[in-house]
Amino acid sequence: MAIIHREGHRMLIVLGIILIVVNVGVSLTWPGLLWIFSLASIIFFALVLQFFRNPNRSIPKVDDQLIYAPADGQVVVIEEAEETEYFNSKRLQVSIFMSPLNVHVNRNPLSGEVRYLKHHPGKYLVAWHPKSSTENERTTVVIKNGQTEVLLRQIAGAMAKRIRNYLSIGDRITQGSEMGFIKFGSRVDLFLPLDAEVKVNIGDKVKGNKTVIARI
Repeated sequence: MAIIHREGHRMLIVLGIILIVVNVGVSLTWPGLLWIFSLASIIFFALVLQFFRNPNRSIPKVDDQLIYAPADGQVVVIEEAEETEYFNSKRLQVSIFMSPLNVHVNRNPLSGEVRYLKHHPGKYLVAWHPKSSTENERTTVVIKNGQTEVLLRQIAGAMAKRIRNYLSIGDRITQGSEMGFIKFGSRVDLFLPLDAEVKVNIGDKVKGNKTVIARI
């Protein structure tokens, strides 16, 4: 069952009031067009409403060796890449692109301690652009579990103008708990150990807390 995420409450209330005012104005000025405006308003409100849905997702099996998808979307990158912000070495990068139709809640892919957290202002290139990982507005988080550290990067896209992250350095987090939210289309990068066993392929559709991305 899906509920509406708290990030959408204020926006939906304001949008609802604006649409009501617009339709009242249309009914007084162009009553013959009211049905068109009413239908368009319902469709538009429904589209925004579904964007903020927050389905109840429990992890099938809590396992420190499994990395679950931190977001819904499509796998667009699987490659070795130089990670220069924290590790300064090569890591296995897996990137998930979220369209405006995907659930945009971001979830912690493993349990552990938050060792690093930093927000970077930046550009708003389309989220699948190769440079979006280093040039767009983004928030980087590193979670340590035992000897393993995993880096996640929330990346704003051309439509996404607001990244929310609910973590703090030193937090002890549990696998599958909520990490943050990105509004209106975006991307999440995972940087894993090079010996991680990837369980997805480019083009796969994944679901947060349901799809296993890799085994470490």
